[in-house]
Amino acid sequence: MSKRNLRLAEWKSTIQQSLLNQFSLFSPTLANLSKQQEAILFAFLIYMGIFTVLMIGQICMNIEPIRNWLYKKMNPRETDRLINSELGSPSRTGSIGGGLPVEVWNSASSLQRLRSLDTFRGLALIIMVFVNYGGGKYWFFKHQSWNGLTIADLVFPWFVFIMGTSISLSLSAMMRRGCSKWQLLGKVLWRSLLLFLIGLLVVNPNYCLGPLSLDNLRIPGVLQRLGCTYLVVAALELLFAKPVPENSTLEAPYPALQDILPYWPQWLFILALEGLWLCLTFLLNVPGCPKGYLGPGGIGDFGKFPNCTGGAAGYIDHLLLGEKHIYQHPSSNVLYLTTVPFDPEGILGTINSVVMAFLGLQGGKILLFYKDQHKQIMLRFCVWSIIMGVISMMLTKCSKDQGLIPVNKNLWSISYVTTLSSFAFILLLLVYYLIDVKKVWSGAPFFYPGMNSILVYVGHEIFENYFPFKWKLNDTKSHSEHLTQNLIATSLWVIISYILYRKRIFWKI
Repeated sequence: MSKRNLRLAEWKSTIQQSLLNQFSLFSPTLANLSKQQEAILFAFLIYMGIFTVLMIGQICMNIEPIRNWLYKKMNPRETDRLINSELGSPSRTGSIGGGLPVEVWNSASSLQRLRSLDTFRGLALIIMVFVNYGGGKYWFFKHQSWNGLTIADLVFPWFVFIMGTSISLSLSAMMRRGCSKWQLLGKVLWRSLLLFLIGLLVVNPNYCLGPLSLDNLRIPGVLQRLGCTYLVVAALELLFAKPVPENSTLEAPYPALQDILPYWPQWLFILALEGLWLCLTFLLNVPGCPKGYLGPGGIGDFGKFPNCTGGAAGYIDHLLLGEKHIYQHPSSNVLYLTTVPFDPEGILGTINSVVMAFLGLQGGKILLFYKDQHKQIMLRFCVWSIIMGVISMMLTKCSKDQGLIPVNKNLWSISYVTTLSSFAFILLLLVYYLIDVKKVWSGAPFFYPGMNSILVYVGHEIFENYFPFKWKLNDTKSHSEHLTQNLIATSLWVIISYILYRKRIFWKI
């Protein structure tokens, strides 16, 4: 063999050995994929398969002969003219059998319902249901112990945000139809009260501590916070807002600020409210705790302040509500071994919940003032997202714990609100572009639970521990079994909401 051929053979052998070595390093990683990752991948592939089938079906529905044949066979009703308005909407109310109130679209109104808003709400709701059911027992589907974010920490603020957007659209439409502000205020008060009572008496985690008793009834909660937030933001809008003309033109002195300047009293109120949060958080004297403390207590901060969980926020709840009337098992006790109760839906955090809803209200005003001007709407969503993101970076210094005000879901810190509202504006921009501008996505399957959000939320809480939403697992430590159970339970609520949509049943409070 010539030297040249011998050298080529050596190079070939070296390359083959190198490839074998690389594969030997990589193959154990493939072979030893954890069951956790396999379960997530398997679930992802299943849902992608379902989504693909639905997309093919939608494409077929766009073919006129197929669509005409299906319509002839199925004779579907015009359910798109029906809407759910659990927190207010531009529509009239009626009722159907079974006593469930529904709302009928006012065909005389030219205000067209945006599917992107219901899709946004439904997306937040479905993730919330999945997280509440356990999220497959994965850490990233559990709430962060204190500072920082997981997927579970994203959804409730998004629901609050889109509630604010809906308030803006619905109140403007109803005022255009001639409803007086006093009539609307009565509806706002009634809906807020119902939300609070449903959360207090029906959906209450402190029931697990024993039978129904006023001694351990948790007063704060998700629906309670929604009710209080809705009351403040809707009343604020009614107090200062004027109906936006359906064919509004850009004749304002400063067209670029026409959705902001007329509402300067609202902005002053929100800024004053945020000033109150800052003063109470950083200036209130909390017995036994340093002023302005934002830590978890327990063994956090080297155990220096074990009973100071949440600082001023925790102190106000204990002082005004009492220890037995707030959440008994906060997420902080897992990592920081806290021993005092702390409520993530407490009184002080509700102030920033109002701010979050008000930012959503601003999103609704953008849709109202720049109706059908898609580029302007998307540009303003993008600008607001950037503004909120910059504020977050200034407050947090782009770190988890080292900033002036860390991102904290338990406290609903202002940096948490600005960060999540930044995400919310971008997400709303995306779904608005895909659904209402380009119309390449119908919003399914999230659109359907978004149309019946209160029913789905209350229902999933009430029936959480009943079959078919829950059953006994063979291995309680198995992520795959928990994931399967939680995904099936969540998917059932999507199916239920779709059936209700087809049956024209929408629960309104």
